[in-house]
Amino acid sequence: MPDFSDEAEETPEAKRHRRGDLLARRRSLTAAQRAAAAGRVQAELTALVRRLRPRLMTGYVPVGSEPGGPDLPEVLRAALPDTSVLLLPVLLADLDLDWAAYDGSLAVAGRGMREPTGPRLGVAAVAGADLVVVPALAVDLAGCRLGRGGGSYDRALARVPAATPTVALLHDGELLDALPAEPHDRPVRAAITPGGGWHALTDPSGVTPHTSAGRTRVR
Repeated sequence: MPDFSDEAEETPEAKRHRRGDLLARRRSLTAAQRAAAAGRVQAELTALVRRLRPRLMTGYVPVGSEPGGPDLPEVLRAALPDTSVLLLPVLLADLDLDWAAYDGSLAVAGRGMREPTGPRLGVAAVAGADLVVVPALAVDLAGCRLGRGGGSYDRALARVPAATPTVALLHDGELLDALPAEPHDRPVRAAITPGGGWHALTDPSGVTPHTSAGRTRVR
């Protein structure tokens, strides 16, 4: 998803400031730093995919400074079993997310994004995924995720069953002790950072997921 902050609805001052600081920090990374970070995140994520062998999973197409690198969809598709499907998001006019299967082809879309070209499967398609990979600007140790302000992934994550592994990809320094949260914010169950690898997180109910790919950091 692109480097923009869409204030489609009022955001608390604390979240606005935190979002601006994190975006500025990402933009300060050099191309070499981004590439090295992407390689480490990809390695950790592909190890998870090969172990879980999901029948259906979601990913996204990183843009600019987003973790994972621009080739993330192709890396994920290569890690999946031949019969599995990778869904990528399609941004709708109301900022909700539709989904389509990735077949190796991407088209240029609005806001600098690239989107899959296959048939749209509807906003509810994410509910059937066995593994959900999402972008984030930051995540805290309770799984609270800070996005870009449009609420797209909050709506998508609200459709995902609670037991489904949900993983946010981050740069180093973006896994924080605590983040300001609102009632509509949807937590993730894990995060991957370049330097720390896999971090299992504690959700608000106090349950820590056991879907660890190795190194684990819990609250």
